Amino acid sequence: MEIKKILVPVDFSENSQKILGSAGDIAGQFGASLSVVFVVQSFDDYSGFFVPHMPVAQFEEEMVQGAEKKMANFLEGHEGIEAKVLVGDVAEEVVRHAEETEVDMIIMGTHGYKGLEKVMFGSVAEKVVKTAPCPVLTINPYKA
Repeated sequence: MEIKKILVPVDFSENSQKILGSAGDIAGQFGASLSVVFVVQSFDDYSGFFVPHMPVAQFEEEMVQGAEKKMANFLEGHEGIEAKVLVGDVAEEVVRHAEETEVDMIIMGTHGYKGLEKVMFGSVAEKVVKTAPCPVLTINPYKA
């Protein structure tokens, strides 16, 4: 199997920085390109819980703009990495993006932000592993 394109989903946490570092090492070994995605959780999922003071579409747009700024800061010092901010269900969007861009491997962490890590990233990683169109390498950032 040839690995030329690697996708790294991130949540901008310190753990994501560790995963990106490991992914960079692996990409270097294969001579592969790296792309990074962040998924803004779609607020369709929360529409029953609260009524925002602005239209949901406008709120999502602002979340995307904020995420794009965070992405630029997150990737400071990392050259030649393609970056994209997506909106929707995190695992579904990661898998969809992997299919559309024909990546050869996904490298992601087993843990995201502390506190939410088992609830959020653990289940996201599990869903990606089960549905991805390519191999998925999961890394425990506490052991990396």
